[in-house]
Amino acid sequence: MVQSPPIKLLTQELLDEVAANSRHNPRQRQNYNFHDLSEKVQRFVNVLQPGTYVRPHRHLRPPAVNGFEFFVVLQGELGMIIFNDQGKIIDSFRLSAAGPTRAVELPEGTVHSLVALAENTAILELKEGPYDLGSDKDFLTDFPPEGTAAARELVAIWEAEFKSV
Repeated sequence: MVQSPPIKLLTQELLDEVAANSRHNPRQRQNYNFHDLSEKVQRFVNVLQPGTYVRPHRHLRPPAVNGFEFFVVLQGELGMIIFNDQGKIIDSFRLSAAGPTRAVELPEGTVHSLVALAENTAILELKEGPYDLGSDKDFLTDFPPEGTAAARELVAIWEAEFKSV
């Protein structure tokens, strides 16, 4: 008899555990993968804390790969920022588990960043794989790298923009 894969549950207990790990992570965020990196469908929970810096980036996958990226907010609230190729903000969305907008799907090549607007903000991300660390993200070079004072300043500016709306 062939052993079937285990059933995987997304529980509040799991979200709480990943959230605790995110608070202790210097990046102030933590993933929990439901997939193996080699799988065609990437599905994972990402828990973000206020202050985390997601450097603006886009995904440029091979032509045979469907390059969408789908985000569903499971708890908390985040700001999604969309940039043009020159790094200018062209749109933004507030996504919240309490609605009215709870999810967004970005097409291939969309330059974006995320801002956690509440503690323990948890999102479910879905995208086509397999995951390739070396080519998954194309960062805009005009934005500072993670862990720098300039990155922290940028996050504070973005958070303030969402709080003023």
